[in-house]
Amino acid sequence: MQIGLIGLGKMGLNMATRLARGGHEVVATDADPAKAKELAAEKVIPAGSIRELCQKLRAPRLAWVMVPAGAVTEKVIEETAAALEAGDVLVDGGNSNFRDSQRRAEKLRQRGVRFLDAGTSGGVWGLEVGYCLMVGGEREAFALAEPVFRTLAPPDGYLHTGPSGSGHFTKMVHNGIEYGLLQAYAEGFEILKRSEFPLDLGAVSHLWNQGSVVRSWLLELAERAFAREGGDLAAIAPYVDDSGEGRWTVQAAIDENVPAPVITLSLQARLASRQDESFSAKLIAALRNQFGGHAMKEEPKRSPPGKRS
Repeated sequence: MQIGLIGLGKMGLNMATRLARGGHEVVATDADPAKAKELAAEKVIPAGSIRELCQKLRAPRLAWVMVPAGAVTEKVIEETAAALEAGDVLVDGGNSNFRDSQRRAEKLRQRGVRFLDAGTSGGVWGLEVGYCLMVGGEREAFALAEPVFRTLAPPDGYLHTGPSGSGHFTKMVHNGIEYGLLQAYAEGFEILKRSEFPLDLGAVSHLWNQGSVVRSWLLELAERAFAREGGDLAAIAPYVDDSGEGRWTVQAAIDENVPAPVITLSLQARLASRQDESFSAKLIAALRNQFGGHAMKEEPKRSPPGKRS
């Protein structure tokens, strides 16, 4: 079938490629015009703008937005909706907040444009192994777009999760679980690294993938990371970003009175990784010294600006 893809970043570019190789007619556009030209060998049709992309699609049109969540998504969805007509389908495949997706679905419904929120997991590996798709919205719109989902996903890799917002809600919780899994692996490997034993962390991660209870794709990626970066990961700064889903998952847990200590603490650990120095840790050290006489480590002395020590 025919599909318009808006946004050709790491995910969008690979998705356009997989769709074209799957026999779909893909029209693509990006803020960087050179991106669409990179897909010439895949016979992807470039468009110079969102309006031009929509003009090249046949009704009922299917337009898939794949841009970063937040203000960019808001702007692009608004622009795309303005170029679509009643009966067309607009898919948001980014990591939008599910409340935003519910609001957008209702707003577009008033224009006659059908909206699907497609939580998309698979990262840069999606081109090769496919994407896991969690899709919320009207079932009729889902059915129209289903040939695209079938091509993008591996076998049994897509699901109509329910009404608008449910796709992005499911993906949000998926990413919250991911936070906890990553934190558990990270803590376990740090314990191994700091132990008295000269353990080869790459070899351990490989071993654990051979039938152990904790084997997983993330552990396979850990093995690849150790092979590429070395067991000390010396070239990597201890800074971990987040794209919002962990925060939203924790908030949803609070709203629904669900205890989620692992996901919550894994989010807090990411925030802690961004501090050049922790004032709270300093205060804890000072208080321990006050009530228990515990020794405090002094900060290295720093030379005044413009002077050498």
